[in-house]
Amino acid sequence: MATQETTANKTVRIGGASGFWGDSMVGAPQLVNSGQIDYLVFDYLAETTMAILAAARAKKPEMGYATDFVDIAMKAVLPEVMRRGIKVVANAGGIHPQGCADALRALADTLGLKPRIAVVTGDDISAQMPRLREAGVRDMFSGEALPEKILSANAYLGAFPVAQALAAGADIVITGRGVDSAATLGPLIHEFGWTPDDWHPLAGGSLAGHIVECGCQATGGLHTDWERVEDWPNIGYPIIECHADGSFEVTKPAGTGGLIARAAVAEQLLYEIGDPGAYLLPDVTCDFRQVVIEQLSPERVRVSGALGRAPTDSYKVSATQLDGWRCAGTMVIIGIDAAAKAQRTGEAVIARTSALLKSLGLPGYTSANVALLGAETLYGPHARTGASREVMVRIAVTHPMKHALEIFAREIAPSGTSWSPGTTGPSTGRPSASPNIKPLSLLVKKTEVPVTVVVDGQAQPAAIAPGTGDATAPAALAPAEWGSADTETVDVPLVRLAWARSGDKGDISNIGLIARDPAWMPLIWARLTPEVVKAYFAHLVKGEVRRFYLPGIHAMNITMEQALDGGGPASARMDPLGKGMGQMLLDLPIAVPKALARQLG
Repeated sequence: MATQETTANKTVRIGGASGFWGDSMVGAPQLVNSGQIDYLVFDYLAETTMAILAAARAKKPEMGYATDFVDIAMKAVLPEVMRRGIKVVANAGGIHPQGCADALRALADTLGLKPRIAVVTGDDISAQMPRLREAGVRDMFSGEALPEKILSANAYLGAFPVAQALAAGADIVITGRGVDSAATLGPLIHEFGWTPDDWHPLAGGSLAGHIVECGCQATGGLHTDWERVEDWPNIGYPIIECHADGSFEVTKPAGTGGLIARAAVAEQLLYEIGDPGAYLLPDVTCDFRQVVIEQLSPERVRVSGALGRAPTDSYKVSATQLDGWRCAGTMVIIGIDAAAKAQRTGEAVIARTSALLKSLGLPGYTSANVALLGAETLYGPHARTGASREVMVRIAVTHPMKHALEIFAREIAPSGTSWSPGTTGPSTGRPSASPNIKPLSLLVKKTEVPVTVVVDGQAQPAAIAPGTGDATAPAALAPAEWGSADTETVDVPLVRLAWARSGDKGDISNIGLIARDPAWMPLIWARLTPEVVKAYFAHLVKGEVRRFYLPGIHAMNITMEQALDGGGPASARMDPLGKGMGQMLLDLPIAVPKALARQLG
């Protein structure tokens, strides 16, 4: 193992400045000027982002990277980063890492600076897609055959190439598609000398990266008890202080807002994971079930106990394809029976334009969706508003032909004078058609993906361990069976018993739940069965519902398949990423003993 005396007492401080492409411009300067970090890391990429970058590069070959990294973040902090000796790692390269590096080099030249810039390449496997299709490789979730044409195909690379670039003297490392946590794990591998078989430390470092990869979500952002989170405008971005055994503390810059709390960090641990006992990454298979989160002080939380085992021999690949075109229009309906009028308006637009398409000999819509904002339509049978008097109707359609959607766009505005009283809106402009991007996922052997590290123009092959593990999940865990002498019960909303956070992986939504009191976890487990969750979300979830127990943090993770209408850019829902599903579940009535109900007030 790599925890020799030379590194045993070492602490590596990493600041997470970005959780997605579009995060606030305050993160990087706040962290750099804090004087509390050795590394500054950025996460920009998601499946939807890759689709956007693919479209951008199709229009302009020099594009395809997260321009905010160069034009906003590094422009603001590069001189101070160089002065303080802070290293930078970012997956801002998107589908064109070298283009990002070239733009950064041009910026540095204007500032009179000479950082050593490294680029990790090899994740783009689009040229291999015809071969994989002929070999019978299929989408790992849907089982569908791979399409003949794709927009992008990128393997989720690991952290060892990042570490290799840092060892070669890089000041800034730019990667394309990698797992989000690799930007953090790479520096830790470099600093602590971890090897590919240091599985437990690698799992801890991966968890550290997972905690900070979404920016302020680790420091109070999206926290269930949002009213406890102070000073939103000045919320602090996360800093992790990491140790050679893989444990770490979570904190934030001094004097900033936000909240460093065990519950908030636990929410982030559960965010967008599946089976916590088999969290598959390129460098290690993680088991987070025994992780312990401790509140050391109001500004510091300690995380330890991540376990690891050998990774598999494959990379996950995220690909995108053009699946026709989409267009969405909105209107506001005000007054008595607003929801009913809005629903009828949306249906009328679809009916009229469908008839027009037919009269012109054009095919019908591939999909058509009417959603109401302000009438709780996402809640389905659990909606409470009833008599809402302000509703926005959103009509989203897809079609194989772009020009067919021009007819749809033209027919939105006439509803303002033709149908419902109270029809209005903040804009009278016609909506425009955009590419309908469909994501897909597959597996490819690591040995078939050559990875290269380029430092100051000098290329070297990346050393990647092949991986000897399998994806077999460990035996499931469950809490002690719930028992109470109090047979009389009272219904209380789940939010009184638990914190929650939800997210997505393609068309799979996950909801992480942490018991507010460890003693309540058996009760929550007994009440919140997969059947109960499936029934509650029956109007949204079409696939299997599963749950997993994490005794270390007294939590459970719920996964729901076929839950997001395709997910990401393919979904027509108002919540395509499942961000609101945890909040919806917290409304679920839970039967608790009367004594506990009195305790809860």
